[in-house]
Amino acid sequence: MRFFAAARAATGRDTLELEDIGGSPTLAEALDAATELVRSDGALTPTGSDLERVLSRCSFLVDGLATTDRTVELASGATVDVLPPFAGG
Repeated sequence: MRFFAAARAATGRDTLELEDIGGSPTLAEALDAATELVRSDGALTPTGSDLERVLSRCSFLVDGLATTDRTVELASGATVDVLPPFAGG
């Protein structure tokens, strides 16, 4: 998972490797796992509110294809780009 702009600021990192989150997780499940992992690293407040707020406004690229559908299933090794709105959009 790669984070850009406000998502990078909210996570405190550029990238995050997710492992062992199930067979074919959905984008939503991967985002939840990422939030929990970042929270457990101490980079988030106990509620993770900054990241959750940012993620609620993001669009995503899954292996280069744009989506806002969080029910899309991710293939093993999928790359997810987390894209907050740019230039106020």
